[in-house]
Amino acid sequence: MDRIAVVADIHGNRFALDAVIDDLEARQVDEVIVAGDLVGRGPQGSEVVHRVADLGWRCVRGNHEDYLLNFCRDNVPLSWWEDEEWAASRWMARELDEEAVAFIESLPFSLHSKLAPSMQIFHGSPNSHSEGIGAWTPEQRLEQFLQAIDGTILVCAHTHRPLEYDSPRGMIVNVGSVGLPFNGDWHAQYAILEGQADQWEVTFRRVAYPRQRFLDHYRTSGFLEEGGITAALLYEEVKFARPFLVPFLKWADATERLPRDAHLEEFLDLYDPDQSLAEFFAGLDDNKRRPSMP
Repeated sequence: MDRIAVVADIHGNRFALDAVIDDLEARQVDEVIVAGDLVGRGPQGSEVVHRVADLGWRCVRGNHEDYLLNFCRDNVPLSWWEDEEWAASRWMARELDEEAVAFIESLPFSLHSKLAPSMQIFHGSPNSHSEGIGAWTPEQRLEQFLQAIDGTILVCAHTHRPLEYDSPRGMIVNVGSVGLPFNGDWHAQYAILEGQADQWEVTFRRVAYPRQRFLDHYRTSGFLEEGGITAALLYEEVKFARPFLVPFLKWADATERLPRDAHLEEFLDLYDPDQSLAEFFAGLDDNKRRPSMP
């Protein structure tokens, strides 16, 4: 029986990564694969990359690798070098050292497990590292994803929420997030697949880590102060293990506000992180369609 661990969405959180490494040592796994987003959305990108590289874990590229590489390559619109909305991305790109940049530039879009060739790992989906597979994905779409892979087991991440889907065609496993879960549970999360041939069982692991030390690092590193509105929203995401950044941007667009620190308290007063995003976004759409009072 082989034991394959897949971790993902570490997002510059070295504290959570170290806790997972300790947990993996106790689990005695045979292979560890990283399903993308080592960096971005957190202030310890270089530390995370160096630790993963030192361990020899194979990785695929996530969307946040590309986001920061575009800043490192000066391949972004001129306004992104000035707007507050992109201050956190500028900070995180500057934090990456040359070795870290070279490592993430080398990452492939997908790879297969060495122990289980039928297992193919992506960050998002077989189509894009920015396309998430979650509980909301229609079954027909899930079957299309399985049909698109070279194998029978699709392992992914990106949504920051664990998922297991089984069908006669195969299995889809979303391993959740190590550094920034969005399912309301702040513990570092990953998955272990155990089995052989096409018979596999999935165990979702949840590991405590010193979250307050990570939040303190937001301040001591300068990320929270220099990262503008985005860093402030990411701080809230760590605290609540729920999405804040995308809902804020959607709200700012719907209410015709610029994404600035000045509007943060107003947003936090109305936003319920435990409300489903579908309900929140539907409410924004209703408000946009409602005629204004004279």
